[in-house]
Amino acid sequence: MAKQPRVSTGRYGGVSYEERQWKVEDADDGSPMSRKALLKARGPYLAAISQDIAECAFRLPPEVEAEASDALVEVARFDAELSSMPGEFGGEFAPLAAVLLRTESASSSQIENVTAGAQALALASIHERTGPNARMVAANVMAMQRAIQMADDLSEDTILAAHEALMDGHEYARPGRYREGQVWIGSAAPTPHTASFVPPHGDRVGSAMADLIRFCHRTDMPVLVHAAIAHAQFETIHPFADGNGRTGRALVHALLKRGRATTRLTVPVSAGLLVDTESYFDALTAYRQGDAAPIVARFSQAAFAAVSNGRKLDSDLADIYAEWGHAIHARRDAAVWRVLPLLVSQPAVTIRFIQNSTAVSQPAAQNAVDQLVTAGVLAPASENRRNRVWVATEVIAALDGFAARTGRRG
Repeated sequence: MAKQPRVSTGRYGGVSYEERQWKVEDADDGSPMSRKALLKARGPYLAAISQDIAECAFRLPPEVEAEASDALVEVARFDAELSSMPGEFGGEFAPLAAVLLRTESASSSQIENVTAGAQALALASIHERTGPNARMVAANVMAMQRAIQMADDLSEDTILAAHEALMDGHEYARPGRYREGQVWIGSAAPTPHTASFVPPHGDRVGSAMADLIRFCHRTDMPVLVHAAIAHAQFETIHPFADGNGRTGRALVHALLKRGRATTRLTVPVSAGLLVDTESYFDALTAYRQGDAAPIVARFSQAAFAAVSNGRKLDSDLADIYAEWGHAIHARRDAAVWRVLPLLVSQPAVTIRFIQNSTAVSQPAAQNAVDQLVTAGVLAPASENRRNRVWVATEVIAALDGFAARTGRRG
């Protein structure tokens, strides 16, 4: 059957659909099917055709645009506030930036039901043995970082590189490559016939993504509106066999940085989305039906929640760091003072990790750890005396508190 033409310009109207003939090989995962399932899956199904949006007009209610503008001001203010306090963690800004990147990555993963506590993630970050979820969240940190670093050179290659970092080692997901077959959303069935949404077929992904990149380079839209719509379009295209949600939320941060709303921070917007995931997914559905207002509104609300939660986390960590300073009694040139800021961004450490991160000798690193244990800053992660790992329990508790404040309902 001849494919229907794509809509290229005009006002945004949502997706259209085309009839596709089902072929078992269209499923990227290649899952085997029983005879009963094969009988139920006979006949054609409807797959979406995403509307081109590179030159599309989006009409939003004034109150939605106003809220998005207010939210962007808060995001920019938060970035400026924390970027201007270089002495908060031992004269370094980097620890807080790393913390926020990690918390955002963890929240983005949690939306996909991939959860990991702060200690497990900290252990995974130094390649200590952990469960698969913690390793997946650690990979998401790398993917988010890669996307943001390439924000000024945003391209299909940027997105593919972020996906490759995210799904490295998971060959079923075709890391760094677009899918070729059909995927579907919201159904446990082995075929798309009963799914709640069937994204464009794989043979439409390339052109749809090229159009999305052109949209991402537009400069005639408010930054948060631009980022929210780009994310919704990405999720509608669903270009990968897996990892679409996390990659699509990394795209949001690339656009916030590209639009100069953020300069040095990763504002934890996904933590804001976690407050009510049901409305987030409903907003994506509304976008596919032609209404962009709900997804913009949801991102605005998430931005406000993210800034509030981020400020609380910064305050908690600053209080912890100040208490550490009072608890430690050592010369100002001692290695322990070089280790302290490291513990804010990486609250699980080994002697070798401290050596590599602070350029101190093995005896100096061990002495710093001994001092930190005596001061109550560090505690052994386990009783295993071989390959010892120590954790900053107060930082772990603050990070877990951040996650708990999202109050996930969806």
